[in-house]
Amino acid sequence: MQKLTKEDISQEVFDLYDDYAHNKIGRRQFIEKLSVFAVGAITLPSLLSFMSPNYADSILIPFNDPKLKTQYISYDSPKGGGTIKGQLSKLAEIKNKLPGIIVVHENRGLNPYIEDVGRRAAIEGFITLAPDALSPLGGYPGNDDAGRELQKKRTREEMLEDFIAAYEYLKSHKDCNGQVGVVGFCFGGWISNMMAVKIPSLSAAVPYYGGQPTKEEAEKIKTPLLLHYAGLDTRVNEGWPAFEEVLKQNKVEHTAYFYQGVNHGFHNNTTPRYDEAAANLSWKRTIDFFKEKLIKK
Repeated sequence: MQKLTKEDISQEVFDLYDDYAHNKIGRRQFIEKLSVFAVGAITLPSLLSFMSPNYADSILIPFNDPKLKTQYISYDSPKGGGTIKGQLSKLAEIKNKLPGIIVVHENRGLNPYIEDVGRRAAIEGFITLAPDALSPLGGYPGNDDAGRELQKKRTREEMLEDFIAAYEYLKSHKDCNGQVGVVGFCFGGWISNMMAVKIPSLSAAVPYYGGQPTKEEAEKIKTPLLLHYAGLDTRVNEGWPAFEEVLKQNKVEHTAYFYQGVNHGFHNNTTPRYDEAAANLSWKRTIDFFKEKLIKK
């Protein structure tokens, strides 16, 4: 089987995967359309393997990193019934209370990539909580395809309430300084925007390629925003001008970055949509923003 690189793949394949990953087409239709691009030495199995996440080789900060204390906790789900499981991570040795960050997953539950992002933020001196909104349904099922199907069984409004509850949990944690922000990816980007709508005391929000709130919702935002968008992501980007107009009219502090020539999901280092330069630059900007907004002077 040929070992593929990004240069071997048409942009149409990335767009097709985006449609599949966001439930615009089903798996059977995805495979049928993908087969068109299986030409010569590029086989359908090699394409499927290349586009699928590779978690085993992509973790940057392991769960048992000795510099961190990482554990799973649970808190009550306001809408889903039962409890929400979340990964709580902080430096193993701390002298002062830490600023907090809620880390919000994509549309497939708390997978290894998002857990890793939670630990990446913790290593920078934050206490982080990465909840799994699939907890009422048994939790992330171990693969993203099943996770997407499971997440479709909950409404995003229900899950939003679970992430708001995560904010309350972290804000009152004994090791948190009471200043809490949120970072989220894709579906989590929409959640990040909506937490800014719903929580007046939210200290900072960083949505990555997240869907925008309505005009009426956006008018409620007071929280400083740092927004990351992928240049090739026309599906999400088309909602930015109207959102920006409301933010400007209401004098909401915000900065938006568009990373040209990269795809939706560019921060996710487990798939070929990953762009190292854009991911690293956006993450540095994110950490710097959180340090500015969450650390008490």
